[in-house]
Amino acid sequence: MVDQQPLRVVLASRSPRRIDLIAQLGITADVVPADIDETPLLGEQPANYVRRLAESKARAVQERLATDALVLGADTTVDLNNEIIGQPKNEADARRMLKLLSARTHRVHTGVAVVRGNGVESLVVTSLVTFEPVTDALLDWYIGTEEWQGKAGSYAIQGLGGTLVQSTKGSMSNIIGLPLRETSQLLGLGC
Repeated sequence: MVDQQPLRVVLASRSPRRIDLIAQLGITADVVPADIDETPLLGEQPANYVRRLAESKARAVQERLATDALVLGADTTVDLNNEIIGQPKNEADARRMLKLLSARTHRVHTGVAVVRGNGVESLVVTSLVTFEPVTDALLDWYIGTEEWQGKAGSYAIQGLGGTLVQSTKGSMSNIIGLPLRETSQLLGLGC
């Protein structure tokens, strides 16, 4: 019987949510943030944007480390009517985003990429989120929690931001930041 070596994975992200999610797959990944330019290209569609960033993050870390480990990159964005709703710049921007999402359905796209040697495999997973009507009182309360900071669309569905959500369709782990089923398939875990 041949001993199987544990899967060595480098996560090209500093996201605590992605670190927790990859751990749910039984993987303790080395965490190496990519620190790339995340500016959308002119006219770039949200799903194409997250795929490009996921691939760019994974490639940047693989090249920097010159590693033979699998390098996993991911990026998540909120898409309202084909407009990229990224992370808020400040409290006023977070308020603007949450008001835009109020009582509407939006898409959450996560691009996932795995670099193996010179090759890259990538995919995009999309889920739907419908917000409750967000009252001024609810908005004031949620902004006061500061949970919106660093979150695409200015909310964290797995936290207090779940109070803003009426319903979801599709992968919940995708909405949080890393679709587990699809990620396990890209990593070759046999799921």
